[in-house]
Amino acid sequence: MAEGEKSQDGLELSKKWLEAADCRTELLRYLKEQVPRIFCLKKESSPQEEEELMQSALLHPLECFLFGEDPLEGLEKLKQGSSSSQLCGRVFKEGETVYSCRDCAIDPTCVLCMDCFQDSVHKSHRYKMHASSGGGFCDCGDVEAWKIGPCCSKHDPGAATAMVTDECVLEPELYERAEKLFRVLLQYVTDFLVWEENLELPAELQPRTKENAYYCVLYNDEHHSYDHVIYTLQRSVHCDQAEAQTHTALIDKEGRRAVKRGTLLSCQQAKDLIRSNSEHISLQPLRVEILHSAVMAHQTFALRLGSWFQKIISYSVGFRQAFSQVALEPTPGREQPCLISRLMLHDARMYKGARKIVHELIFCSMLMETEFKRLFAIEFTKHYKQLQKDFINDDHERSISITALSVQIFTVPTLARQLIEEGNVIKVIVDTVMELLREHLDDNNRFFFLGYNSDKFSRIQVIFHDLRYILISKPSVWTEELRTQFLEGFKIFLRLLKCMQGMEEVKRQFGRHIAVEPEWEAGFSLQIQLRHVLAMFQDWCSSDEEILLLAFKECHTVLMQCNNQPFHREATDYYMCKHILHVRPYKVSQEPVSIHLPISRLLAGLYVLMCKSGAAERLDNLESYEFTQLAEYPLRCIVLAAQVSAEMWRRNGLSLVSQVYYYQDVKCRDEMYDKDILMLQITASKMEPNHFLMLILLRFELFDYFNGNCSSKDQDELIQWNRLTEEMLYLLIVIVGERYVPGISHVTKEDVTMREVIHLLCIEPMAHSNLAKGLPENESHETGLESVITKVATFKKPGVSGHGLYEVKKERLVEFNPFFYHYSRSQHSKAEESQKKRRTQESNDKALRPPVPPAFCPAFSSIVRLLCSDIIIHILRQVLQRAAEDRATHWTEAMIQRALHLIGQALLEEKMQLEDCSVEEVTFDFSLKARRIGSEHGKSVFLLLSKIKTVPSLEAQKDMVKWVLQMFEIIKCLREKSSPSASMSVETTKPEESAQDKEKAERKRKAEAAKLHRQKIMAQMSAMQKNFIESNKMLYDNMPESGTQGEPATASESCAMEQRELCIAIGPHRGSTPAEREVLTCILCQEEQEVVAQAQAMVLTACVQRSTVLTQCRGKKLTSMGDGTAYPLFMPPELAVGTHTGSCGHVMHATCWQKYFEAVQNTTRNRLHAELIIDLENGEYLCPLCKSLCNTVVPLIPLEPLVFNYENAEIIGQHLTMPRWIQILSARTKGLKSLAQDNECSSESSSVDGDTGMCAEGQPDFRSILSYGVQEPRKLSDSIAEMLVVCATTVHRVGLQTAPNELCPCVPLMAWNTCAFTIQAIENILQQEDKPLFGSLQNRQLAGLKAIVQFSAAQRLKSSQAVIQRHFTGMLGVLLPAMSRKNTPSLLEVDFFHLLVGLVLSIPSLYQEEAVDLQPSAVSSAYNHLHVLHLVTMAHIVQVLLSSTDFPAVAGGEETEEARAAAELCSTMSQLTGRPIPDVSGISVAERVKRGIEPFLRCAALFFNCLTGVCPPVELSSTAVTSQGQVEALCSYLALPSNVFQLFHDHRDTVSPLLQRWCGNQTVTKALKGKLQTVRYPRRRNRLIELPEDYSALLNQASHFQCPKSMDDERKHPTLCLFCGAMLCSQSSCCLSPLDGEDVGACTAHAATCGAGVGMFLRIRECEIVLMASKTRGSTYPAPYLDDYGETDPHLGRGNPLHLCPERYRKLNQLWQQHCILEEIARSLEVVNVMFAFEWQML
Repeated sequence: MAEGEKSQDGLELSKKWLEAADCRTELLRYLKEQVPRIFCLKKESSPQEEEELMQSALLHPLECFLFGEDPLEGLEKLKQGSSSSQLCGRVFKEGETVYSCRDCAIDPTCVLCMDCFQDSVHKSHRYKMHASSGGGFCDCGDVEAWKIGPCCSKHDPGAATAMVTDECVLEPELYERAEKLFRVLLQYVTDFLVWEENLELPAELQPRTKENAYYCVLYNDEHHSYDHVIYTLQRSVHCDQAEAQTHTALIDKEGRRAVKRGTLLSCQQAKDLIRSNSEHISLQPLRVEILHSAVMAHQTFALRLGSWFQKIISYSVGFRQAFSQVALEPTPGREQPCLISRLMLHDARMYKGARKIVHELIFCSMLMETEFKRLFAIEFTKHYKQLQKDFINDDHERSISITALSVQIFTVPTLARQLIEEGNVIKVIVDTVMELLREHLDDNNRFFFLGYNSDKFSRIQVIFHDLRYILISKPSVWTEELRTQFLEGFKIFLRLLKCMQGMEEVKRQFGRHIAVEPEWEAGFSLQIQLRHVLAMFQDWCSSDEEILLLAFKECHTVLMQCNNQPFHREATDYYMCKHILHVRPYKVSQEPVSIHLPISRLLAGLYVLMCKSGAAERLDNLESYEFTQLAEYPLRCIVLAAQVSAEMWRRNGLSLVSQVYYYQDVKCRDEMYDKDILMLQITASKMEPNHFLMLILLRFELFDYFNGNCSSKDQDELIQWNRLTEEMLYLLIVIVGERYVPGISHVTKEDVTMREVIHLLCIEPMAHSNLAKGLPENESHETGLESVITKVATFKKPGVSGHGLYEVKKERLVEFNPFFYHYSRSQHSKAEESQKKRRTQESNDKALRPPVPPAFCPAFSSIVRLLCSDIIIHILRQVLQRAAEDRATHWTEAMIQRALHLIGQALLEEKMQLEDCSVEEVTFDFSLKARRIGSEHGKSVFLLLSKIKTVPSLEAQKDMVKWVLQMFEIIKCLREKSSPSASMSVETTKPEESAQDKEKAERKRKAEAAKLHRQKIMAQMSAMQKNFIESNKMLYDNMPESGTQGEPATASESCAMEQRELCIAIGPHRGSTPAEREVLTCILCQEEQEVVAQAQAMVLTACVQRSTVLTQCRGKKLTSMGDGTAYPLFMPPELAVGTHTGSCGHVMHATCWQKYFEAVQNTTRNRLHAELIIDLENGEYLCPLCKSLCNTVVPLIPLEPLVFNYENAEIIGQHLTMPRWIQILSARTKGLKSLAQDNECSSESSSVDGDTGMCAEGQPDFRSILSYGVQEPRKLSDSIAEMLVVCATTVHRVGLQTAPNELCPCVPLMAWNTCAFTIQAIENILQQEDKPLFGSLQNRQLAGLKAIVQFSAAQRLKSSQAVIQRHFTGMLGVLLPAMSRKNTPSLLEVDFFHLLVGLVLSIPSLYQEEAVDLQPSAVSSAYNHLHVLHLVTMAHIVQVLLSSTDFPAVAGGEETEEARAAAELCSTMSQLTGRPIPDVSGISVAERVKRGIEPFLRCAALFFNCLTGVCPPVELSSTAVTSQGQVEALCSYLALPSNVFQLFHDHRDTVSPLLQRWCGNQTVTKALKGKLQTVRYPRRRNRLIELPEDYSALLNQASHFQCPKSMDDERKHPTLCLFCGAMLCSQSSCCLSPLDGEDVGACTAHAATCGAGVGMFLRIRECEIVLMASKTRGSTYPAPYLDDYGETDPHLGRGNPLHLCPERYRKLNQLWQQHCILEEIARSLEVVNVMFAFEWQML
């Protein structure tokens, strides 16, 4: 249908509908006809066809009706008249990154989407990132959500106006039409989304004939797993696995799926089958419904209409308002609620897909308009209770429940207040909770959670979030209505707390251990949920004095009504020190006690707020409050904790220990333990101090003990009394000393946080995140740490690993209190230990004095009277007397420590009062009582202190006692108004302090000083020694390792000259190989052995792996051709995949290794998930010493010492020129070839024809090669020979990914290849790290490298000589085209360093004779090496020039010899290739060649150094030498002229014909025409990809990532390959691909090509690195991004801004370049004991 016609039909239809009397009926009639023709047909149409049909037949006419003209024209007009919205309103998908600003957000739920955040002012503030759980929307543009910067630059309307409903911009007729159409369609959508008659349609949509076509529809639930559903579908509707998987994925995503179409009967059968099959697996059957095809069609269209509405609404504010109006208008005449309420109330019964559409509709319509948002909020609150009940019975996540919308409404401050005033939303929410928890109430109307349903319970707890949202921003202005409604809500809330007060009582078990652990988690999770709510209620109350008073009275009334833990006996009198306390007896250890006292605690909080604001004075009858009664319950709770600590409740099991732990833990202590202490401080300030202390002694069950009325010989009982005494003294320290609460003393919240931080840092230096964990969070998840941390601590930055640490500032240590009440027992002892240690280091005494506390507020100032009361003096005397008598079982050091602290507190208080007022005014008389009471018997506190100084077991407290006695003196002086200086020192006033003691102390001090001095000297010496070794590294590196030192050097100058000349590795002037004895220790049997060729083998652990570290062509496959003319004979220049052999440098005997390996195999087979760490099938094991991953061993073969015969070399050199050498080689290879043919077929040998291209007179014969010097080959022991085979087989198997086959002709090739590649990798590392070529390798790298070169060189001794000769001839063919076979690659297709290694190591095989084993003599080898190197170097220079297009611009100097030679070579090549001569100077050609061949020369130097053992020149061991100097030193070491172009001149006759053949090759011609990709030299060195400095840029990249294989908006896991920068979709079924016959995830498949099986990925949303080594092995590794506190943030748990740490990224780069990824994975897997194997292959 043409576009014009379509428009015509649509317009006609719309006119018809408009003119109809009943527009609704006409519209529905049209839908009745059309919908079943488009959807759910027998022949399934493709989604595209369905979409097009729906667009043309249904949506187009509707749009024509809406606009009254062609929709495109209507839309154009609309666009001109409207402005863009100020609100963003983007709805978040699950997993999307959202941002919140900690400086500007009104609360943590205010968030921005990625795009708005990037364009907002908040990017430079303290922001937080986290992953959305889905369902929220972006608050950009909402002025109520932000303090400043409400709009990003995109949504800023110029001036930020309030979120006002825009004036309706639509023309009246258009608005009217929109309302009319929306009303009909939304009614239609609602009817079908809530429609439950599966087999029938509504009357007005009933078709004339009803066909027998039904669907069997399967719905999503959260009980059955994916596999269950797939299994059920395969069994029930007979579909294959792929189809079943598709169905299941869609059911999970959409919420339902038709799995069968057919007659009613066939669908019924399918339904029964599905139900019965699913019941076998899980007790609940799957939910299956049968729907008539027409019902299904209309439901499908209703959903599509939902999306259409969203599109239409987005066109104009007017449409949005019209829609909201229709959605919220009450249904006329019917009792039903408005349309949107019907949808909300049906939400829990709708399936996922429908819910999502409805929620998105609400988001983009009503929530974007202030007025409609208010109306919607009222509707939502009206149905709140029902919606929550439905959610609790539903099994879907909250993110797809309508109840999740509460966060959008309740967090808006103005709305929250309106809802409290108009709908008393607090009452609604708390009532809902009460109704849902009613089933858990016991007979006493208290909660009892035995046997609760944890899933349901956790859903109920979510409701408390709504209460938090409502209370987030407290009102600045209170209206009368708000007061009334808030108090009403508060009373209802108190009813909830009343059910918690005293719940879950515990009673101490006697005799037998408890049989069943009682349920306790539910109560505490309720407490944790209420923690912020309680704080917020207190906050609201504090903002209005009137409310505060009423709330306090209400709270007190409710507390008095609570009837838990009643007294069972009448009050009696208790006597102590002439004081009488009249109180009812109660024993915590015998009667029930509860840890839950929310009302008592709330009362304490409110009281302190009243004192702070001064409202307490307005309490009329404060004296009538029964304070002993108020203190009773909190005191019992504290005693319970003390008794649990004294192990009196052991038989009550772990549940009670856990409760006490949480009671004092940072998560709960704010509203539990701290408030109990507060209540005791309140009562201590109101009660007579002696009575208060007697009450404490009574409840601690220590009254009789301190009254001297009871004694015991039972050890357990004595220990309990001691522990209880410690706890009781500790409580007194806390009540008197803990004043850091606003209202108790004049401190701010900031002071409180500072004190917490100081005490945490006194334990040990801490990371920012650990500090934050140790601090209580407020309702906005803030701890206040950032604002104070710089005042109290200094930051130490982290290194390459670990994290940044904060250390407490020295001047803040005076605030340290060893008995800080938030310390746990372990923290207390750690802090004490670390502070004593610090004081010792600073040469101070070990006394940990009590800090000077801030003064109490007037309301609490009377608490200090406790310290000078008679009872406290009595208690202290008792405690000290026991220590003085030194009866071991009756006292403990901890008790004395606490007593001393208390005395210290009292003396400090007295000192402060004496300093502030005159002596007469001070009533605080602790020091007088301490000296007077009991002095007649020598038992006053003061005299007892002097006695305990001499108790040997109190040595540790001696300093503290000394300080306390000094304080007594100071106070005495203050009282007597004398100057304390005369009597300051205790020594002068106390006769006990003898001269002997003084002398002892002096001796000790001197000894300490001497010790420190010694340590300092030793440290200096050690540093100097290290320094010397560093600066004289060469000396140490070249020292023989054996015990015997080298002979003393004689005539050092001449020696040095000679050495300098002989730093040449090859050719007739090569240096000698020094004789070195190497004695090594086996790491397994610890026996020493010298490395000798004939002895039992010593082996190095090694790991062979394939590698792509050096290539630029990732994923290129190396194909091995059958004729042996490709890989592995020739390595292509891209180095696409190399074989790297690395070693950790640890040595074993071969026999020891074999035994160890067998043992590993046997034990590992039985270990859980061992296959994840080591692959036994492939011969892997972990190094016994360092746990590196290894898969073979390399035998150690010593270098043969050699004294070179220079005269002989000179004589031979005159004959053996390069042309002659080539002739000899060519004759030898031909002879060997004909010999081989002779052996194969005994027919007459065919004469060798053809010109060698080099033959002159005196043509060399087959054996001339032997005349230049031969010798016997080395003999190696059988043990070494066997290990050579082991290693070569592994290299061959791993490198070629083939089955092990030691007879394969490629075995020696792979050995040479791994040797070459390993050297190239090491050269690459040294170059990247800017280290010198020699002298900077780690020992393990050097040992490994030497062993690999010697192992590769020894290959020819183990392999068939004919095979090696064939390989040699093949390789030589590249350099000498005359000898080449068919398919030999051209110059541009080989890597010349691999070729050099292959030629040098295979040439000795030419010397092999039939009857005798021969090898070239040292002189022959020297020439062989020289000529091979010269030839290969020239070929490489030609290769560099052929592949060069850009020449460096070099500042012109005078033309040098080198430049002339370079220009000459360049022009010769241009003639030969027919390429125009490049217009560049000879200097820049020379420069380009030098740069191009430098890596080759560096590798060659490393190779020949390990092969011959000749020392390199000093220049190569230093980085100070210029690049030019380096190249010259390399040339000299490799016997090359420093002007490498000289080679072409020296060997002109040889090279000219070769050049012609090299340049004339077809491949070269192709490459020069640009038809082939060539490698440029020097090759680009690989690094990990560039990462952005700011992590949010990466998150931004990830948020725009679109999976290439799927179009849905499901959450993806974008994962970045750090090798190549590819963005992959990991852990997703859409991107599975087959690898070796099984499906693997995108990362595994990518690693197989990009990293030859090894991968390093950054999972962006998780902010962690994944290292992969194979399909089954991987491990996570910290990402190189750190926050401002030097910490990584896996899974963005903390969400702080993150920045790239270059050092850590460099370390990751090293990990890759040094081939340590496998090792890292094995190590991390070895450390983590894997219980459940992670499926790395699915990543």
